[in-house]
Amino acid sequence: MKYCNTLIAVKDMNKSIDFYNTLFGQDVIVDLGWCKTLTCGLTLQEHFDEIAGFPIDSMRYRSNTMELYFETDDFDAFIELLNKYPNIERLHEAKTYPWLQRGIHIFDPNGHLIEVAESMYSVACKLFVQGKNVEQTATAIMHPVDVVEKWYYDYLKSTSEL
Repeated sequence: MKYCNTLIAVKDMNKSIDFYNTLFGQDVIVDLGWCKTLTCGLTLQEHFDEIAGFPIDSMRYRSNTMELYFETDDFDAFIELLNKYPNIERLHEAKTYPWLQRGIHIFDPNGHLIEVAESMYSVACKLFVQGKNVEQTATAIMHPVDVVEKWYYDYLKSTSEL
């Protein structure tokens, strides 16, 4: 058995498609009309209550028990883009977590919670640029040394230092 994707219920497909395309660059790769899959694998489905057999009044679109998580290497550019849409609800403003990653939580048009954060690789690279070694970086970002070693190797390759 294999995990295939995540499906979320949406009230207005067009509004949801526009949201995920505008903010996250996601395009529709499978279009069944009432059910669409985006390039990242996320599936949006209208009329989920009917298909799954839930009573319509049991549908809860605003839950704090899960989130969709997106990463970007250019967090500042994402915040700039987000600021162009003041109507998008934010749970909080951008903040830096104890592991030095910056992130923000927003809600999609259906109330699904989304976290957008800078990639941990880019966080590590900022520390490498500051002269931190693998062990110092692993400690600062609270990640295993073997993961940070791979990122350091990738960082060196990208800066042509190998």
